[in-house]
Amino acid sequence: MLLLKTDTPNFNAHFEELLRRGHMDMDNVSQIVSTILTEIKTQGNGALKVHVEKFDQWHVENDTALEVCTTQMKKAYDALDVKLRDALELAYKRIYAYHEKLMPKSWLDFEDNGTVLGQKVTPVDRAGLYIPGGKAAYPSSLLMNAIPALVAGVKEIVVCTPAPHNELNPLLLAAMHLCGIKRAFKVGGASAIGAMAYGTQSIPKVDVITGPGNIFVATAKKLVFGDVNIDMIAGPSEIGILADESANPHFLAIDLLSQAEHDEMASSILITPSLELALKTRKEVYVWLETLDRKAIAEVSIKERGAIIVTQSMDEAVDLMNQIAPEHLEIVTEHPFDLLPRIRHAGAIFMGTYTPEPIGDYIAGPNHTLPTGGTAKFYSPLGVENFLKRSSIISMSKQGMDEIGEACALLAHTEGLSAHEASVRVRLDK
Repeated sequence: MLLLKTDTPNFNAHFEELLRRGHMDMDNVSQIVSTILTEIKTQGNGALKVHVEKFDQWHVENDTALEVCTTQMKKAYDALDVKLRDALELAYKRIYAYHEKLMPKSWLDFEDNGTVLGQKVTPVDRAGLYIPGGKAAYPSSLLMNAIPALVAGVKEIVVCTPAPHNELNPLLLAAMHLCGIKRAFKVGGASAIGAMAYGTQSIPKVDVITGPGNIFVATAKKLVFGDVNIDMIAGPSEIGILADESANPHFLAIDLLSQAEHDEMASSILITPSLELALKTRKEVYVWLETLDRKAIAEVSIKERGAIIVTQSMDEAVDLMNQIAPEHLEIVTEHPFDLLPRIRHAGAIFMGTYTPEPIGDYIAGPNHTLPTGGTAKFYSPLGVENFLKRSSIISMSKQGMDEIGEACALLAHTEGLSAHEASVRVRLDK
């Protein structure tokens, strides 16, 4: 695992490389994705069947074979071990309660002259959720995407997820039942994004698509944006940790690996002013690695995209972390809340020794669909807002028009829009 010190001559070059960690070479796959999208747009289910058979390796006998039966979802839920079902339901309740607090309100403001201004918040009609299913199955992603849509009041939710060899994870099916999903399809990759964006004979066109995926999914979402809305362009998972000498290196090491095990492209970065902590943590990383089921994946990630940075002060550490703008940020210091006001860019912030990143992945309540690759500088976590739209409300009284109409007409005149000007003036007192 790379160990860097900020006072060495070559540090800036290494750090610039870390800042490029989220780069996805979409140019190399954009033509492939564009072809897939065009085929879906023009051929519908016919193209879907070909793509499923090619990429997920199972024969699609007819259109109905693409859809997941709700009875199958309920059977999976009923078959769950009691403790696992309780855990899933606890996660559901906590995520739902958190997202209820995020719900924006419609409002009206009444001015003294009778003018009314306001905002009307309404959900989209139909939302499309993409749930990845490549190297691992993610029932938690279903909860994190479906629950904010439910809280927002979306009436129809469509789920797409790949089913390699026509098999779906039972816990994912159970999560679908818990969330009340009625329409789910065994379609993955760029094909799924195209199907939800344009619609096919089986899969209805949606208004917004959310959910993470690989580079093909990310590129497809980018290309269909405008035909539908999307949540964000998400890349490989990542974690940043700010720690001082009070932190436990045994804990820090497994926290770094909790992201490294996701994907070879995942990045795990620890920044600390303590050289002793840095060395101990790096040693613990290799001890923990030997115990992991996904050692092969985590080892590549740690070797190629992991780093420990030793700074000259905590102020410098915070500044570097703000430049990184990590998807997940753990603050493991003696007084973590003292640093919170200085954190400007992070998808989710985990405070203190007993708040490891995985607690946010599953059960804390906040969403785990987060901006990656530095995009936390301008993107926010997935939330109810992604499934809502706002309409402005304007109602002018005669008195209100008399008070501000002349200024409006003047601005329209200055811009050379005579019809705009006349539309206002005809309503003004002569």
